[in-house]
Amino acid sequence: MKCPVCNVDLELKLAGPVEVDECPRCAGAWYEDDEVRKAKDAWDVDLNWIDFELWKEWDSLDLKPSDLPCPQCGKRLVAVHYAVTGIEVDCCAACKGIWLDKGEFAGIIDALTDELLNKPFSDYVIASVQEAKEILTGPESLVSEWKDFKTVLRLLQYRLLVENPKVSTALADIQASSPF
Repeated sequence: MKCPVCNVDLELKLAGPVEVDECPRCAGAWYEDDEVRKAKDAWDVDLNWIDFELWKEWDSLDLKPSDLPCPQCGKRLVAVHYAVTGIEVDCCAACKGIWLDKGEFAGIIDALTDELLNKPFSDYVIASVQEAKEILTGPESLVSEWKDFKTVLRLLQYRLLVENPKVSTALADIQASSPF
């Protein structure tokens, strides 16, 4: 495959446990189908439950034509904003691959981490209910969906304590007075 920006051969590189095709010149990378999600999940397990299912929401996205050809099938890529990250990625509607320019993967991780840290308690409650539903109906395996649910519950607990310091103090007092 050729880099859609530099037109040089892409080289295989590991992004966590995922093999991606990276340009040795511009450091852009081609992620096939579900590889962005897998690389994100491997980068930070607290982000595993935040899934932006690009292809499921394809019809509702604001797509812009891109000048770049798909490195895999040669069709024109389309530009789309990746969830709440503010990062515009180039995607192939035909083979469902995603081209990320240098720094865009890190930008996605940073934006999702910021979202995770600033999400209010009420949003974590909603997310925990959604993740509970996905245990039985989600797109990933039962084990993967269970892990997502456990992560959201842990983050919900943290957010409760951060937003309610009196609860945190009361729990610490109870723990300190417990004989166990």
